Amino acid sequence: MSGHPPEPWRVKMVEPLRATTREYREQAIRAAGWNPCLLRSEDVYVDLFTDSGTNAMSDRQWSALLRGDEAYAGARSFYVLEEAVRAHYGYHHVIPVHQGRGGENILSRCLLRPGTHVAGNMYFPSTRAHQELNGATFHDVIIDEAHDPGCEHPFKGNVDLGKLEVLIGEVGAGLIPYLSIAATVNMAGGQPISVANLTEVCELAHHHGIPVFLDTARAVENAWFVKQREAGWADRSITDILRALCAPTDGAVMSAKKDSLANIGGWIGLRDPELAEQARGLVLLYEGLHTYGGMAGRDMEAIAQGITESVDEAHIGARVAQVEYLGERLHAAGVPIVRPVGGHCVCIDATAALPHVPRSEFAAQTLAAAVYLDAGIRGVERGGVSAGRDPHTGENRVPRLEFLRLAIPRRVYTQSHLDLVADSVIRVYRQRDRIVGGLLFDYEPAHLRFFQARFVPSRGASIFGAEVQSGRCAGAAEQF
Repeated sequence: MSGHPPEPWRVKMVEPLRATTREYREQAIRAAGWNPCLLRSEDVYVDLFTDSGTNAMSDRQWSALLRGDEAYAGARSFYVLEEAVRAHYGYHHVIPVHQGRGGENILSRCLLRPGTHVAGNMYFPSTRAHQELNGATFHDVIIDEAHDPGCEHPFKGNVDLGKLEVLIGEVGAGLIPYLSIAATVNMAGGQPISVANLTEVCELAHHHGIPVFLDTARAVENAWFVKQREAGWADRSITDILRALCAPTDGAVMSAKKDSLANIGGWIGLRDPELAEQARGLVLLYEGLHTYGGMAGRDMEAIAQGITESVDEAHIGARVAQVEYLGERLHAAGVPIVRPVGGHCVCIDATAALPHVPRSEFAAQTLAAAVYLDAGIRGVERGGVSAGRDPHTGENRVPRLEFLRLAIPRRVYTQSHLDLVADSVIRVYRQRDRIVGGLLFDYEPAHLRFFQARFVPSRGASIFGAEVQSGRCAGAAEQF
């Protein structure tokens, strides 16, 4: 694609990759229970499992690591992080945590009780798990277009205000401790929310006395889409737009492993001093002292520097363009993907790619195994496996979206790597008739099952010739 901009960085250090044979990969995926998450990283050639904590840090971030103050209490590095968050996101109370789910746990424990309800623009597995473990029920109030893979709506992360009003009327505002809003929406394929919609959501919620908390892990990417797509924002800086997204909200949970280009870490940002004090108390129990929150001082320094780099328009523009490049290559070849292409990932519509695989046999998980077998590329299932079971009925949830997510780490892979990925996915799609049947659970953990579940092909199934004659796959206990 001639329009793809050059990367605004140059390589200074390399990590060797190891190519493997088709036979080796078949043994590896069998041993991993047909779950790419359980593969050893050295058995993966291009790793698109996640963009979380897998980014390449800059020379300035590595330099910042050496400035880390490792004092247990009141480390200087905490105040560097605090100032960076205040300057770019606008929240006064900044509480560090070891990563995003640490913040989700703290916020849920502070505000949720059995019988309460949380509304949001589509679920995220760890967020909903914390909400449900604290007794709440999650309600999806995202616009209908978000559930349509082919819909080209520019802001598929928007909240349907009508759905939200109906929910408030049905359960009562007093039983909705907060709204959980994501920017961008991961489970919709990295789709953004508009500033106008988020502002309206906050106005409606605040009218009913309901606070709004933002998942800001990829809010910089969201700000880029606002600049490109929303009227009135084209001439504003990414920093201005980021602060405008956060401004109407009451707080945020941040995984700094995404936009902030760090390998670990996160924070909670709050405006209410009483809630902040309650959160600090729980951080002491579950994370660490409130001035380090489970992070080393060097991690906080790296995050603070990463925040500054994340809003650089050359960086974020090239980052999103790299994702778009992969998406457009697949789309041009006829591979069904979620449109428009999101900020951090390209998502292959598994139900369209493998319509012959029943939903009960997890088409996206099957497609993930097939793509790994072809060229050693690791993606992650986002569909029935990730959705889990309904805590009340025990039945598998069947989300409308069932896709294979290819999440691209920041500043890690070159265009040549993405061409390899595109060539492989296109090849798998064109040979999809060689995928017969799907996968069934062999081991199913209680929570976030996509991380540790093991599978066996259904009876008579074959994934590019990788067949199973009996129920359990051969080599399941092998190690590589």
